Order: sequence, then structure tokens, then C-alpha cells
Amino acid sequence: MVTEEELITQLNKSCLPRHVAIIMDGNGRWALARGLERIFGHQAGMESLREVVKLCVELGIQVLTVYAFSTENWKRSRLEVDFLMGLLIKYLYQEIDELCANKVKIKILGNFEKFTTEVQAAINMAIEKSQSNNGLNFNIALNYGGRFEIVEATKVMAQKVASGRLAIEEINEVLFADHLYTAGQPDPDLLIRPAGDFRVSNFLLWQIAYTEFWFTEVKWPDFRRIHFLQALIDFQNRERRFGG
Repeated sequence: MVTEEELITQLNKSCLPRHVAIIMDGNGRWALARGLERIFGHQAGMESLREVVKLCVELGIQVLTVYAFSTENWKRSRLEVDFLMGLLIKYLYQEIDELCANKVKIKILGNFEKFTTEVQAAINMAIEKSQSNNGLNFNIALNYGGRFEIVEATKVMAQKVASGRLAIEEINEVLFADHLYTAGQPDPDLLIRPAGDFRVSNFLLWQIAYTEFWFTEVKWPDFRRIHFLQALIDFQNRERRFGG
């Protein structure tokens, strides 16, 4: 089996994706396959997240976006939702010092006003402490949905048109992108989805128009640096034509 060291030697560090997005999938199935409750899969997946963030820092990747909690995830049991929120609070408070030491800047994609005051406090703390960092831009998608994001951007532009601050003729793709959560960031070059599913699940629908996809059967709690490197190498071996 190929080692991490061998993969590193194959990697062209001058041709890395600027923005990598990940759908952290398979936590529940990972746990159930081991006779455990779903929540233990989410807990195990935190180590995968730590490893990927550290590797992105080491490689100098500009943006990492992870899908942590979707607008549809509220349909899950109260126990699972509460556990996920507690896990988020724990992660932010435990990791913020190391993230800041590595110059990681945290940004939340989504509407987190629906969360409890405790969750919002943890989010605001992480944003405030990391806002001056100039390294990896670490986007955490929370209460996020691609359709919701597009609708909200449309509402804002419609209000500007109605108030006379924006002419319809000024609306184009660049302006629209400037009203999304990812304003000012490059679109994802690479989207990684573990756990064997082949769908985008309402994630970054506008931004992934020309994104390269990489799928693996490996479930997120088992996803490690070696898998991330495999995805990067596969990405580098593709020819991106952007419709040309």
C-alpha cells in the first residue's frame, strides 16, 4: 500500500487547488456498523477534521470548506442535534488556540442565529479570535443550504433594486457571487465526498459549477491525510477545460 511519504513526493505543490470543499459524510453509518449509536461516529469524525485542517495548513491551501450541519439536518433526532451542537462548542474552544497559532481564519457559512446562545457564543468567539489571521480560510457550513444561500442573496439584491441602490442591468455573475457567503473567495476547485454517496446534497450549488469531484467509499471517521493526498493527486492529473 502506498505511504503518505510516497504520496507527498508525487504531489506538485505548485499546482494545488486553491479551495477544497468536503462533505463530511458517513459518520452515522460508521458508528452503526460497529454497533454504536450514531453520535459516536460524529465524535470519531473530529479527528479526521483535525488532520485535514493541519494538512491544509502545511500545504498552504488557501480555502477549506466543510459541510458540518445542513438546513435539512434539523430533521434528525433531538439527541443527535444536541450532541452535534455540543461537539461544535467543544471543538471551537479546544482548537481555537492551535488554529490561531497556525494563522487559520474561521468563517461560518449559513444562518447560525437559530442556534442556542451557547453555540452562538462559541462561534462568535472563534470568529473574533481568528479574524486577523492570514493563513488558511476555514469555512464551516452550519445551518447551511445552497438553495437558501441563493434565495437570500436574491432577496438582498431585490431590496437594493427596490430602493434604487442597484440597477437591474448591473446584476451579473460577479455581483451575484459577491452576495454569497463565500464572497471574496475562489470557488472550490475540488469537492471531496466520502462514504460512497454520489450527490451534492444542497452544498455550494452556485460555487461548484466547474468544481472537480472526488469520491471514496471511506467513511469520514476513517478519512485520513493519506486519502486527502490521494484526492489532491487525482485532481492534479485531470484536465480542467471549464467548458472549453
